[in-house]
Amino acid sequence: MKKSNSYDVLFSLLLLLVFLLCSMFTILIGSRVYENIRANNNASFYSDTAVSYVTNKVRQADRAGSVEVREIDGCSVLVLSSSTNGLQCETWIYTLNGVLKELYAEKDSGLTVEDGLDIMECTSLDFTLQETTNQLTIHLETEPSDITARLLLRSEPKGGVES
Repeated sequence: MKKSNSYDVLFSLLLLLVFLLCSMFTILIGSRVYENIRANNNASFYSDTAVSYVTNKVRQADRAGSVEVREIDGCSVLVLSSSTNGLQCETWIYTLNGVLKELYAEKDSGLTVEDGLDIMECTSLDFTLQETTNQLTIHLETEPSDITARLLLRSEPKGGVES
């Protein structure tokens, strides 16, 4: 009778140990899944926010001849021109060293891409403006896939009706 009782206790302890090990592995696997989901959500947030930021800036500045793309110091720069109290100003939007930057200054002020204000972390942002279709393409390189937004500008590239 004592042998059977000790086997029952040993079996119960082994069963408890197996249950505890399975529970521990389930918790570890779940925490890794949670970390991956959180990392993907953060990456998605930053990339979506960067594209939305640029898109809204373009929509605000969409007037005749006010949107152009330039190559400045090796950076693809979106240039949004405006006139404030008769003063010609430009807003430059670009990425430099993994950071989305914006520079608002008087036209031909002598400022460089190094002088822009940091907006947010952003890997690589590239702009293309097709003059024939008046379409601005915003391309953001991210992991695991790139994001591309295409905007048809309301205004004419050069001249046209002011809006």
